[in-house]
Amino acid sequence: MKVRIKYTKTGPLRFISHLDVMRYFQKAIRRAEFDIKYSSGFSPHQIISFAAPMPLMLTSVGEYMDAEFNSLDTSEDMIRRFNETASPYAQITDMVILPDNAGNSMSVVCGSDYLINLTESGLNKFSDIAYFKEALLDANKKSEILISKKTKKNEKITDIKPSIFELSMREDGIYMLLSAGSVDNLKPELVMEAMCIIAGCEYSRYDFDILRLDTYMRDKNKKMVPLIEAGDKF
Repeated sequence: MKVRIKYTKTGPLRFISHLDVMRYFQKAIRRAEFDIKYSSGFSPHQIISFAAPMPLMLTSVGEYMDAEFNSLDTSEDMIRRFNETASPYAQITDMVILPDNAGNSMSVVCGSDYLINLTESGLNKFSDIAYFKEALLDANKKSEILISKKTKKNEKITDIKPSIFELSMREDGIYMLLSAGSVDNLKPELVMEAMCIIAGCEYSRYDFDILRLDTYMRDKNKKMVPLIEAGDKF
């Protein structure tokens, strides 16, 4: 039985690498006494996979992992058992059972949305996130947004405008819905760097607090929906 799990990664866990997150969940799952399936061979491991791992310094309330189980209790009971033994900064918020034909969470990801606010250093520099309101309006009017994008092998000038599905100013911060996944993955840091260039100010990653809200896939009608909608409650 394959289950998709939605969880949070907040607070001090922004400093924890993805490898450490994997190790954490393996231990937390054992503490919660889930009947999870293990691989066969000389070094059995839990059969789990993660969707769109986050880089350091980001927090999230919309992270996902898939796991295979030998047996299940109700999702409500499993969520309670996990959260009682887990860190308050890494809590399961939802679980669904997936159909047999469901794609792997990592392979179906097509987008993620974020909420951007200022850190203490950002507040000292810009006073309010509304400082970028005019730059945001200008960015939405542009036919292209060119910026230097680093890859594993080189650095090249890239038009990131096609990868920005939505960019807007809200009362609680800057909202952006961006392309994500193995084919086209746009980091919110790069969008904020572009905003700083348009606004005529110096960019620093430490000026911005980035929260991932959710991770998305395409449904049968090609509509973008959260990954959790691939399964059913149990």
